[in-house]
Amino acid sequence: MLCPRCKQVLRMRMIHNVEVDRCLACDGVWFDQGELQAAREKVEPDSRWMDVDLWADPDRFKVLDGELACPRCHAEMATIAYGDTGVEIDYCPQCQGAWLDGGEFEKIVNALREEIASKGAPDYLAASLEEAKEVVDGEKGLASEWRDLAVVTRLLQYRLLAERPGLRSVLEVLRRGSTNL
Repeated sequence: MLCPRCKQVLRMRMIHNVEVDRCLACDGVWFDQGELQAAREKVEPDSRWMDVDLWADPDRFKVLDGELACPRCHAEMATIAYGDTGVEIDYCPQCQGAWLDGGEFEKIVNALREEIASKGAPDYLAASLEEAKEVVDGEKGLASEWRDLAVVTRLLQYRLLAERPGLRSVLEVLRRGSTNL
């Protein structure tokens, strides 16, 4: 496969145990279908429950006409500009692969980390309720939806303890009281 930017041969590389194709000349990366999400989840496990949010909110991204041909199937790719991150993902609607220019994968991960850090307890409570609903009727399967619920519930717990420091003392008293029963 050739790089869609500089036409150099792409070389297989690993990003946290996910095999991708990287251009050694321009540092761009080709992700086959599902590899971008898998690599992102390996690098930032707390973002796994946000997979739909990245693409589903029309106010946060826009689709533009692409200028690159897919290195896998040679179809014309669309460019997806994601929010204020400065990242433009070149996405192939045919084979569902994604091309990221050098440094864009790191920008996506950093944007997700910032989003995770900026959410408050009410945001995590709402997300926990949504994830609980998806355990029952989600598309990804029970095990995957259950892991998503566990992650967002843990983040809710951390956020509550950070926003309400007195809550930790109350929980410690309750824990000690329950062990004395």
